Amino acid sequence: MQAIVLLNGEPYRGEIYDKGSYVICCDGAYAWAKGRVHIDENLGDFDSYEGEVVPPPTKIYPSEKNETDGELAVDRLLEMHASTITFYGGGGGREDHFLGNLHLLYKAYEGGAAVAMVTNRSRIFFFGKGEHTFDCDLGITLSFIPFGGDAHIISSSGLKYPLDDLTLKYGATRGISNVAVEENVAFNVGSGYVLVIGNMEEA
Repeated sequence: MQAIVLLNGEPYRGEIYDKGSYVICCDGAYAWAKGRVHIDENLGDFDSYEGEVVPPPTKIYPSEKNETDGELAVDRLLEMHASTITFYGGGGGREDHFLGNLHLLYKAYEGGAAVAMVTNRSRIFFFGKGEHTFDCDLGITLSFIPFGGDAHIISSSGLKYPLDDLTLKYGATRGISNVAVEENVAFNVGSGYVLVIGNMEEA
């Protein structure tokens, strides 16, 4: 099952391709998402949205809880065995929430889903051990950032600066500002986790 999570960060301005996806809207994201994307389920504590939501949430969570609304959405979709989860509206706004949203990518990935976050400026992917490929625009800036510790890249292709037998050190900036020289980029992660961030303002 393909899934989409709409978050209450900076409203996403681009087009959302929701056909065939199960869409969960988190709390105040309804203000920017209504009328633009079909919504299968509204979820959250609704402490940041005071209007009527359609469809109405099946459950309203307490505002004082241990999880963000985004994490509740991820838990719900993993229970539904979502194979892909794409997040919109996760950037901008509160920076603490943005950093928390990056951890949601990790949680969803560890739960078995392929994940991405689309903001107005970037497309963010999360990858663990194994071989990975993705399509991108020629010449786009791509940054490879280790997440939660060091990450070892065995090999790569399609990049101006190859990542071959390279350890990206946690706390260093070695993987920032690479460039796609092909429209298909491939790399093999030997260990660790990597955030790959594409600069969509160049697209």
